Formats: sequence, C-alpha cells, structure tokens
Amino acid sequence: MTSRNGPRKILIVDQDADSAQRLSHQLQFIDYGTKILSTHELVESLGGFTDFSAIIVANFHGIVDWTRGLKAKHEACPPFILSLGNQPSDLAKSDIDEQFIGVLKADVRYSALSDALHKAEVRGSANVAPSTEPQQNPELFRSLVGNSRAIQRVRKMIDQVAPTEATVLILGESGTGKEVVARNIHYYSNRRNKPFVPINCGAIPGELLESELFGHEKGSFTGAVGARQGRFELAEGGTIFLDEIGDMPLPMQVKLLRVIQERSFERVGSNKSIRSDVRIVAATHRDLEQLISDGTFREDLYYRLNVFPVEMPPLSSRAEDLPLLVNELITRLEHEKKSSVRLTPGAMMALCNYDWPGNVRELANLMERMTILHPYGVVDAADLPSKMSPHGRASAARSDDAQASGLPMMQGLPQVALNNKPRLPRDGIDLKQHLTEIEISLIEQSLDECSGVVAHAANRLKIRRTTLVEKMRKYGIQRPEEVS
Repeated sequence: MTSRNGPRKILIVDQDADSAQRLSHQLQFIDYGTKILSTHELVESLGGFTDFSAIIVANFHGIVDWTRGLKAKHEACPPFILSLGNQPSDLAKSDIDEQFIGVLKADVRYSALSDALHKAEVRGSANVAPSTEPQQNPELFRSLVGNSRAIQRVRKMIDQVAPTEATVLILGESGTGKEVVARNIHYYSNRRNKPFVPINCGAIPGELLESELFGHEKGSFTGAVGARQGRFELAEGGTIFLDEIGDMPLPMQVKLLRVIQERSFERVGSNKSIRSDVRIVAATHRDLEQLISDGTFREDLYYRLNVFPVEMPPLSSRAEDLPLLVNELITRLEHEKKSSVRLTPGAMMALCNYDWPGNVRELANLMERMTILHPYGVVDAADLPSKMSPHGRASAARSDDAQASGLPMMQGLPQVALNNKPRLPRDGIDLKQHLTEIEISLIEQSLDECSGVVAHAANRLKIRRTTLVEKMRKYGIQRPEEVS
C-alpha cells in the first residue's frame, strides 16, 4: 500500500483549504507526507494510490456511494478516514463503521488522529494479499539488490531466520535498509498474513512511548479521552519492528524486557494483563555494547534482543552493487513518477568512487533529484553534485595539497590531511565534547540560515523535524526569534 522505502503519505480531500492545511500541518509534525485535493472529483486524476496509506476525506453528500465506487474500481484503494470538521454528519453509524476506519472532528487531537492512522496502516497491511509464488518480492528486496558477498550474506541470513520465531537485531549505519530487512523477515515468515507494525523509538518522546507501545485506558493521563490500542496489540499475531532501539529511554527498556520475558503487558492506566503473541525485530545504528558501558542501555535487554544479529553493510563497502542498485531505483522511478534518466559510464564511475555516508537512502535521493533535473535525459559526471563528480573531488584534493604545503587557511576551517580526514591534535582530543560542539554549531547554523524555521533546518540537516526538536531541547538551543 505504502512505498516501503519512502515516507508514509496521506491523501487529504477537502474543499475547505484552511481545514486541509491545518490537518496537513498536524500530519507533517508526526512525520507523514501529505497531498491535498480540493474536491473528490480530482481523485481519479491521480491514477492510483500506491503512494498513500490512507485517504482523509471531508464529509459531503453521497460520500458513502463515492467511497464504495472507488474501492470497487481500485483494488489497492487505501482505507478511508472521515473528516467531519464543524459539520454534523447525517450518515448512519453502520455506514461509518463499514466505510471509514476513523472519524475526525474539528480541532482533532493527536491521540484520535494517531489512532486512526495506526488502524489505517494495519488495515492496509492486512489487505495486501500475500503472493503464493516463491520468487522474491521486488518491492521488499529493493535495497537488497546486488551480487556482493556482503549483501548475499544478508539475504542468506534472512532466508535462514525468517521461518523461525527468533528475535532479530538488525545493525548498521543509517540509510542502509534496516527496515527493508525487517519487512523481508516478516514477509517470508509464517506470520506474513498478520500485521507488520513499525515504530521509531527515537522519534517519540519518552513520556508518550509507553502509550504508543502498549496503549492506554480512558482518563489514564491528560488528553486520554478514550481507550486506545498500542502497537503491540495492533501487531498481534504478526511482527513489531522497534526501529532505533538504542534511543529507547531506560525506564521503557525495563518494561520492554518484561514483555519479552512474560509475553504479556498492561495498557497505561490498567492493571489487566494482555497476552501478546508478537515477534520482535529491532534495529539500531548505535553501538549497543558501548551504550551498555555508558550505562544508557540495559545489558539484559541487549542479550534478549541479540538472539540473531544481522549486520547491514554500508554502501561504501559494496561499490560493485551500485550499477544494479541504480538500475533498480530508476525502474522504480519510471513506475512511480513516470520519469527516467540514464547515466554515462563516467557518471557511474564517479558514483562508484564516492563514499556514500547516507548509504542507499542517499543514492535513492540522488536518483530522484536527477530525474527532476534531467527528465528522460542522460547524466554525465559533470551533472552530479560537486562532492561526487571527479572535478569536485579534484578541487578538494588541491585544497588538501595547499594545506599540506603550509599555505594559509581560512579562519575557522579545520585542518585536513591529504586523505581528506581530520587531523588528530598532538595532545589528543576529547572526542565526545568535540563532536557535541560540531553538532551544536551545525544546528545553530541551519536555524540561522532558515530564519528559525525548524522544519526547513531539519531538511538542511537531513534529519526528521522531531529529531531536531529533541536535539535542540537536549542542548538548550533556541530558535533565533526565541532569543531575547
């Protein structure tokens, strides 16, 4: 239903522009992409719904017949959520229950909106008919394309562990495709007909994470206007994917350990134990053993999760896979966006010589950018970003030579060696403090350049808005307009 590698996206159909924009801003705040259409008559112009996990549609006369017709015409039609706004509905409760998985009223709160979106994701996952043929699902294996030993080893490990009930811990740098591995493990397991429910443990504040995982009862805390299922309940019989498990607060680690040991949990505000039949797949880009030494991750939880570790290789270690990956990404873009591009041998060689700090995600973003800049064209090395093109690397090398020869440098720029790596001072360095100062400096620069707009600054830093907000809170950084 939703693109497995891209952001979750919601289609909003509402002729009230202000209402649609308010809802769009709420969705973007919790990391959903949006597309707004001013009338339901424009929906057919989209051609399909593969990019969307739900359709939020404003109430209008004949809405039930319209939704039924759309479902009948499009087999992959995502679930509907009804937005009432300030208008009362004349629909019967049976119509609402049958056609809409959620109803949003005016000034919808986070809990109601999040609950409806969770149901949409689970309903969409359950509605996807599993293939009975043994061939690999190209949608799932998109980031696992390649013939390198490293990626072949990952595919073999998935094949070995998927049919079992073992807990899996996926390790690797950001952007290497850890969620893709998790989805493959679920897809090729005996639980494939049940939900796959992901949650990013680092993107949700600690005080909300327990409710997100285990649900809550009505009145259990301020804003809990009704009972709500958590991710473990939604994943019953299936797989829950705990992404960025290394960022989970210590108090939540204790509660998760208990769930793993006892296979049961309680909702927030309840003392009723709920049995849980869920397979756990976790992932992190952090060094958990180092976090254990630092006292920020529980050793007993680590050994519970680390039953079957899968290490995702960085893209820089499998350059031989780049041509296959590029072709796969271009094929996807041709299918999804009706655009294409071709690379010259020189451009492909330049990509193979690049370090790829952002891994497969960075490559996917680059190919999408190239199809926008050169639709159905040919991309040469000179058309690539300067950091990837031979010309750009040559300029960097000349800069390094100048530094090594003792030529003056611009004040404030760090010295770099001939191999383009930072120099270690003769007296050593406090690495943690140094990296913290760099991070604070880059965050402040991005906020200054974006006039304090956090969403734009997060885009500049290639991180999520919620991640940037948490870092600003951690370091006590204020937006420019907040500074008196």
